[in-house]
Amino acid sequence: MAYFVGYGYSDGFSAHMARLLEELAPDSPVRLTVGTDAVCGPCPNNAGGLCDKPELVAGYDRRVLELCGLEEGDVLPFGVFTSRVQENILTPGLRSGICGNCQWNGICASHPSRWRKNA
Repeated sequence: MAYFVGYGYSDGFSAHMARLLEELAPDSPVRLTVGTDAVCGPCPNNAGGLCDKPELVAGYDRRVLELCGLEEGDVLPFGVFTSRVQENILTPGLRSGICGNCQWNGICASHPSRWRKNA
């Protein structure tokens, strides 16, 4: 989400992601999950709530939680979550070690994080 710029697996996925980013205020509570979640809804790789690459996605999720000192099931304000991701993963340059094998890595590598202070 930090690097979303309007490209996606499909027009439906892109519209959904843009809508989520508009709707999620810093104080919006979010429940952290490992695997398919609200972001994945219209993804073409999501078949009835099941990702066709579940271990890949779960690995990304677990590593983010670990580096941010969080656990699956934690509920916290979206702004607190994004701050932790920025401070613990993005600012220190750890993103590519988590998801650098993703097909969208080039986009993330070439854009600033929307959560960076003074972005």
